[in-house]
Amino acid sequence: MTAITQASLARLPVTLADVEAAAMALTGFVKRTNFDHSRTLSDITGANIWLKFENLQFTATFKERGALNRLSALTADQRKQGVIAASAGNHAQGVAYHAARLSIPATIFVPVGTPTVKIENTRRHGATVIEGGATLEEAAGLAGEYGESRGLTYIHPYDDPLIIAGQGTIALEMLASTPDLDVLIVPIGGGGLISGMAVAAKALKPGIEVIGVQAALYPSMYNVIKSHTLPMRGDTLAEGIAVKAPGSITSEIVRALVDDIVLVTERDLEHALSLLLTIEKSVTEGAGAAGLAAVLEDPDRFKGRTLGLVLSGGNIDTRLLSGVLTRQLAREGRLSRLHFDIVDRPGQLAAVVSVLSHAGANVVEISHQRIFTHLPAKAVVLEVVIETRDRAHLTSTIEALEAGGIRVEVLS
Repeated sequence: MTAITQASLARLPVTLADVEAAAMALTGFVKRTNFDHSRTLSDITGANIWLKFENLQFTATFKERGALNRLSALTADQRKQGVIAASAGNHAQGVAYHAARLSIPATIFVPVGTPTVKIENTRRHGATVIEGGATLEEAAGLAGEYGESRGLTYIHPYDDPLIIAGQGTIALEMLASTPDLDVLIVPIGGGGLISGMAVAAKALKPGIEVIGVQAALYPSMYNVIKSHTLPMRGDTLAEGIAVKAPGSITSEIVRALVDDIVLVTERDLEHALSLLLTIEKSVTEGAGAAGLAAVLEDPDRFKGRTLGLVLSGGNIDTRLLSGVLTRQLAREGRLSRLHFDIVDRPGQLAAVVSVLSHAGANVVEISHQRIFTHLPAKAVVLEVVIETRDRAHLTSTIEALEAGGIRVEVLS
């Protein structure tokens, strides 16, 4: 990235003055969320980690900042006619909530498969929700056609200067609270959040580093900026940033101001989400955990530096959250599935359970299968799900079983 000057910042589509104006428009209507130091995460990673809790906004997402800034700029006629938007969920809630507060009719298109919690929350805010399109891009196309035929103003989720400026107010708050930040680590979908934050941060503190994070399954901005053609496919935990085509305005700003973009795996995202819940007692969605995932993936890069991470949203389906936490327990050796081939005679199951009990393992579930197996007729397949303290405890439990003459296999 080239050196940043005030003159080059002034030539961008969004300026510090725009972000400061947005901050005025948002005052009293959008929460100034906490920006807190995490002592435990700092100890784990070796970095000095500060967390911006945008998941604690009223709609549990930063998106209401940009939405309100854009809605506040509508003319009286535009407000009366109504607005339309397309969103995977968070932008929808931001638009719906503030549109209702401003008495503006709102219609939202969401892709088929959008988490139920986001759809229901959007409807609860008073918007009309229409499911259509397999992707966000398809939903946006349908929304554009629908809105044009009815004279509705389209509220873009990220590629709009007013949206970008609204999101940039987060950086103003972070730097006002902790001026000695070295790095901002920001999730990237379409690029609205990182664009606004980079404009504000680089204007206030030119030497600060701004790093974007994308899910490895959807490296759209990464491809644009680094001239790569990595594929985009599959279902990511971070569906809020699963955008196939970043904006033209946001791409221009990211190219000018963002120092690097990194990719994180689904495993990194799950680990980060789990840590935020268990350590910070804070529920985030996959996209909200992306910043911490980047630090966990490459701790040496950030060691000893003061980092500002944005927990961008907390709207996650409870069943998905449960699955993520359970998978993490399995990775840590705290929840395991054991497979036994035992003789079908009285006392064999009791022998296994007795060893597990003496080893201090908690039996969660037992499956005893005689019929659907390739074993001899006098054998039984036994599968036991156990809970242990950690991987060392699991290892000692397995050793106790084998010492008792019980053959066991740990299933992945």
